Amino acid sequence: QVQLVESGGGLVQPGGSLTLSCAASGRTFGTRLVAWFRQPPGKEREHVATITWPIGSTYRADSVKTRFTTSRDVAKNTVYLQMNSLIPEDTAVYYCAARDGMGYYTRMEDYDSWGQGTQVTVSS
Repeated sequence: QVQLVESGGGLVQPGGSLTLSCAASGRTFGTRLVAWFRQPPGKEREHVATITWPIGSTYRADSVKTRFTTSRDVAKNTVYLQMNSLIPEDTAVYYCAARDGMGYYTRMEDYDSWGQGTQVTVSS
């Protein structure tokens, strides 16, 4: 497992942008998948995006595909989630997660390392 630390959450107006960061603490990501999930109030946690480390291939949920982008900075050992055109429905606690190996995984139980989460609130 790898220790993950998220940052960058906050309050943003509808239509605004926000960038979340997920850093690997104490070691590099290695060869892993790093994913973003979110949990809206009163709802289940859902997959948002995944990036392969270190190659950088990505896939995203249909609900965010045109607005969110995930990327990585290998030198900083950090993964980012750039969120644009935010809407109130994007309000949630956002988590980054990681698992060994490659593949297409979008379920919570597919990931064994989790960050503490960061709150994103979209409201005017």
